[in-house]
Amino acid sequence: MVSGYVKDTTANSMTKGKNIIIPMTILECPPMKIFSIRFYKNNKVATEILAENLDKELKKKLKLPKDKSKSKKIEDIKSEDYDDVRVIVYSIVKKSGLKKKPDLIEVGIKGNLDEKMGFIKENLNKEISALDIFEKSDLIDLRGLTKGKGLSGPVKRFGIKLKASKSEKGRRRPGSLGPWHPARVTFRVPMAGQLGMFTRVIYNNKIIDLGKSTDKPLKNIKNYGNINTEYILVYGSIQGSSKRQLIASHALRETKKQKKKEYELLEIR
Repeated sequence: MVSGYVKDTTANSMTKGKNIIIPMTILECPPMKIFSIRFYKNNKVATEILAENLDKELKKKLKLPKDKSKSKKIEDIKSEDYDDVRVIVYSIVKKSGLKKKPDLIEVGIKGNLDEKMGFIKENLNKEISALDIFEKSDLIDLRGLTKGKGLSGPVKRFGIKLKASKSEKGRRRPGSLGPWHPARVTFRVPMAGQLGMFTRVIYNNKIIDLGKSTDKPLKNIKNYGNINTEYILVYGSIQGSSKRQLIASHALRETKKQKKKEYELLEIR
């Protein structure tokens, strides 16, 4: 996270026209490439076609077929024979300098079948940049894991109140584990257990700015280092520790409150 020195241009805002400081998070976005194309029929994978010129680092992640001559090509596929088409993409994360092993994920594409096939043919064996998908002032949803906090007690985990100072058998625990019968502890009783490392989605994150590291270098970021690829600056904080992968997508349900916010970035502090 960083502090952003911005000019507030939001309509009807109390700070409109003033320079303010807001919290921001820097997201590094290495380019992606298409790994394979999946064709669906009756909600099941009917055909899958591998892309050509795949990166060598993919061998560390999964087994690649040695002989690709027997596999089908996208030119031989008739889109009208299938209900849907999706792509599996992988990040060229070695460009960021964080690690070499890429991350893979299946991604849906908007539009009808012809538009989807046109996008796939246009971007097959090419690098897909985040700057081609997102624009300034867009709202995005971010999916990822939260920070892991290990074993935590019921006070921190569920927010129950501490018992009286002289109560028996501990203060930081529930007063009762439940009735005599049924003779078991139900899942509704707040107990100690795992906290954090949960999959969460943060909706409607406002993009303040985006760009390439070559145009506007961002260096010596605390607990991270240098940004070597494209980046996105979003308003506020985001789940998870630094250097943990996230999935960014266009907002599923935009809110007026977030959509109307407009900021002009002046400086990163």
